[in-house]
Amino acid sequence: MGVERRMDALVERLSAAGWLTQSRVRTALRDVPRHAFVPPVAWTGEGDRVDRATAPESWLDLVYQDDAIITQLDDGQTEVTAGNGRFTSSCSAPSTVVSLLELLDAEVGHRVLDVGTGTGWTAALLSRMVGAENVTSVEIDPSVSTQAAENLKEVGLSPRLVVGDGAEGWAEEAPFDRVHASCGVSHVPHAWVRQTRPGGVIVTPYAPGFASGHELRLVVMPDGTAVGRFTGYASYMMMRSHRQPSWPAPGDGGAESTTPIDPRTIGYAPAGADLAMGASLPGVNARGYHEDGTYVLRLWSADAWATATYQPGQRVHQVRMSGDRNLWEEAARAYFWWVGHGSPARDRFGLTAASGTETVWLDVPTNAIRPAV
Repeated sequence: MGVERRMDALVERLSAAGWLTQSRVRTALRDVPRHAFVPPVAWTGEGDRVDRATAPESWLDLVYQDDAIITQLDDGQTEVTAGNGRFTSSCSAPSTVVSLLELLDAEVGHRVLDVGTGTGWTAALLSRMVGAENVTSVEIDPSVSTQAAENLKEVGLSPRLVVGDGAEGWAEEAPFDRVHASCGVSHVPHAWVRQTRPGGVIVTPYAPGFASGHELRLVVMPDGTAVGRFTGYASYMMMRSHRQPSWPAPGDGGAESTTPIDPRTIGYAPAGADLAMGASLPGVNARGYHEDGTYVLRLWSADAWATATYQPGQRVHQVRMSGDRNLWEEAARAYFWWVGHGSPARDRFGLTAASGTETVWLDVPTNAIRPAV
C-alpha cells in the first residue's frame, strides 16, 4: 500500500468518526504528507520504535495511523530513539489536529498565529488553508524550530517561523484573525487576546490542572475580552511555562482525618465536574493514581496539599492534608455543587478571558463560578 492509499484510508477513518467534516481541512490533509514531518525512527510512546531504514512499510503504517508520534523527550535531554522520559514534543494525532483546525474555521487570507510549531505539520496544514504568507508559527525550542523549517522546506511551504515564548504571541505580525495553539495552557495568555482583532477566533487545548484537558474556542470581543465555550476533550503536552508544578512529595506527613466519600467519586468525575472543580479551585492541581489495589487522589497548590485514599473494603477513607487550606473539602464541595446543578456536561461551560483575569461560567457568561477562596 502506497502513501496515497494510506492517506485515503486515514481520511476515511477520520470522516467516518466525525472528526473530519470541512472540505478545506480535508483538502489540506490530503495535500500535506504527514510522513514528511515524522522522524526516521517513529514511536507512539508505546510498543516498539519503528525505523524507516529497516522497516519502511511498518514505518508508514505507523505514520498514517491516528496516533501522536513522540519527537522529543525531556526537552531534548533524552535521546528519543532509545530512551524513556517525559514527552515534551510530538507530531500530534491526526484526529486532534483536525478537531482544532475545524474549530478554528480559518479562511483563505486569514492571518494566523500558530503557537507551538513542533514538527511543522500543523503550520503546513494552516499554510495550505490560508496561504503560507499569512501564517506565523512560534516555537520556544530552537532545535525543534530548525527541524520544522527543514520539514516545511521539503514540502515546499514557507510560513514565518519564530523562536520565542508562544505565551507572548508575536506582536510584530499582529493583529491576527486566528490564533491556534498546539500545546496545552493552564490559562489563556492575554497576549493572544490582545493580538487578535475583534471577531477573531482563538482555539487552544485548555488544562488548568484539575484532571481533564479541554478544547476551548474563544471569540475576541470589541471590548478586548474573549468569550467562548469548551467543545470537547483535548490532551496535549503543556506549554513549558504552563506545566503543572511537581507534587510536593510530603511522605508520611500531614494531619489525618477520614471521609465517607469514595475518593474515586472526585478522581473519576466527568469533564463537566472537572471544569466546575477547577474553576472553584484555581491554582489547584489534581491527579489520581493506582498502587497495589488502592487509589490515591492527590490535590496540591502552592501552599497546601491533600491526599484521599480508597482501599477496597473500607467504609471510610483516609485523608491527609497540610497547609492553610483543606483542599479535599473544597474539592468535595465543588463536586457536589456540580451535582446540585444537574451534573452539567462540558459543553454547558464557557470561559471569559480579560486582562489579568479569567472566569469559567455555566450556561451564560453572567453565571460565573466563583473561587472557593
